[in-house]
Amino acid sequence: MIYKQGQAEAYLKKPDMNIKAVLLYGQNEGLIAEYVKKLVRTVSTDMYDPFATAYLNWDDVKGDIGVLAAEYNGQSLMGGRRVIVLKDADNNLTKPLGELLSDSPSDALLVISGTSSLNGKSSLVALANNSPYMAAVACYEDRDENIAASVKALLQENDVTCTNSAFMLLCARLSNDRKSNLNEIEKLITYVGNKKHIDEDDVRAVVFDQAISGLDDLCFYVFSGLKNKALHSLKYLLNEGAEEIQIVRALIRHTDKLLEAKAQTEKGIAAAEAVRKVLPKNLFYRYDMAATQLGRWSKDRLFDVMGLLYKAEKDCKTTNMPAVDVLSYAVLTLLSAAAKLAR
Repeated sequence: MIYKQGQAEAYLKKPDMNIKAVLLYGQNEGLIAEYVKKLVRTVSTDMYDPFATAYLNWDDVKGDIGVLAAEYNGQSLMGGRRVIVLKDADNNLTKPLGELLSDSPSDALLVISGTSSLNGKSSLVALANNSPYMAAVACYEDRDENIAASVKALLQENDVTCTNSAFMLLCARLSNDRKSNLNEIEKLITYVGNKKHIDEDDVRAVVFDQAISGLDDLCFYVFSGLKNKALHSLKYLLNEGAEEIQIVRALIRHTDKLLEAKAQTEKGIAAAEAVRKVLPKNLFYRYDMAATQLGRWSKDRLFDVMGLLYKAEKDCKTTNMPAVDVLSYAVLTLLSAAAKLAR
């Protein structure tokens, strides 16, 4: 069966003994590594207890599946349940795994981390989804609320406090890659040391701004005139398979949000409050940047932007039009205008 995040967290608190194997797959290596640790600890408090845990790599056992079967069916010399971690599995595991789980009486837990090639359509994922003995957890890029939650959790675990402004800056500088984020936060915790408190200067000194992977990142960078960051983000999104029209529509939505906020300010509401009313709560760390944009971009200019982007959307839909060139022209035009407004 497929476990959503809530179901996975529920399992970690109270493991279902009917589940013999958990498959972790997706692009978020950091999240997969985190789940592996948590799943092992549902069986053994010691991650490397030789009597309770075993670690295998698929490349080392695929030539002799009996190695995996022997580990899975083996009994602990000290008694109790065992956990076997199998790393970098691919679809070639599907058939032998199905046979192993259906035939074995073992109560051991098999934790499988898949290669980056696995996705929802893979045969190994399909096996997990259809098997009463397996669970599959998709580990994709963190959403904005996941970033904030993981930052809070790690700071709390280390008894480190953080000012609200530093927390927002930290979230804004992190990416959707949890592994990279954990490294940055651990560096920050080491940097503050016994002070056990983080302020904005600490974040600026230690954490490199790596938030380039989301559509929201691109939109905020474009309308703030941050050319290098915007172009880096645009390149990343296109390399990751984002469609040009998808990016144009994200820019249209951002413009629409600024127009909504502008309408709020015309009613006498302060810019800071206006952006809070129109932007999602999970983008709280972008509120200050949005308020600055609101002060720079007039309503007339924003309507001009809408016209530019609607034309870009139409051109992207037109046969034989070079969509990448259309998108690039729109982004560069907006960056140029934003840079002038920032002077």
